[in-house]
Amino acid sequence: MNKPPTQDPHYQSLNPLTVRSRRDFLVTTAVAGMALSAGPIQAQQLIVTPADGLDTGDLKIPGKDQASLPLYFAAPKKAGKYATVLVIPEIWGAHEHIKDVARRLALEGYFAIVTEPYSRIGDLTKLTEIKDVIGGANKLSDEQCFADLDSTVEWAGKQAKADIKRLGITGFCRGGRTTWMYTAHHAGIKAGVAWYGGLNAAPPAMPLTPADVAAQLNGPVLGLYGGADQGIPQAAIDKLNAALAAAGKDKQSRIHVYPGMPHAFHADYRPSYRAEAAKDGWKQMLAWFRKNGVV
Repeated sequence: MNKPPTQDPHYQSLNPLTVRSRRDFLVTTAVAGMALSAGPIQAQQLIVTPADGLDTGDLKIPGKDQASLPLYFAAPKKAGKYATVLVIPEIWGAHEHIKDVARRLALEGYFAIVTEPYSRIGDLTKLTEIKDVIGGANKLSDEQCFADLDSTVEWAGKQAKADIKRLGITGFCRGGRTTWMYTAHHAGIKAGVAWYGGLNAAPPAMPLTPADVAAQLNGPVLGLYGGADQGIPQAAIDKLNAALAAAGKDKQSRIHVYPGMPHAFHADYRPSYRAEAAKDGWKQMLAWFRKNGVV
């Protein structure tokens, strides 16, 4: 049988029946943690990354306003100081797919942290209508989002395994937009990778666009976009490229467009998943981090 779609080397020592049984269990568990409005889960292509060899956990920290801020983290179990990567969720928040991305990064040697950005708004993973999810997510202001990420970085700086002097950020969809925006906000970001991040404003919560803050980027950002993304036309990408060039940032930051690829091509739990582009984007992300000191 084919090797299950996971990076866990432990599978290699198991017999096929054990592998299938364990994968079925992991997939069932993962599906239970997915957002309800994301559509039918594509279990046959779902990547599940066990926590073997990792330290992982859910916890809550105080935010700037003393609200309880939920976090998920994943890091190598071995003692050491690891470059830190903020993983910013889609509009559904910190559901199981995003936590899996954190575990994948931890297997690459990172201290990965997922902040639940919509905790004050509600659990958007439980909403069944996508219009309600979008409406809820659009209530999150950039100001609040940045404050919560600032609290997250402050917390990470106190962790024995997290090195925030080597701080990166990556995110998907709304989280991809946040990647651009937070890199312009936080002086400590060494590099960012934005996966199909939105390029339009949505006032009053999101009054600016990545193009508006291109000159303020504190670190280089790699944008990964789909050429067939109906919500992010090439004209919007061209506008951002022009803003980067005008700010003299086009030699540091860049945008890669995958021809014919839809929005959310990395989301292996959705029909939009495109394995070839997703795998190439992952390789590009890791290389970008290495190139820019997040390693």
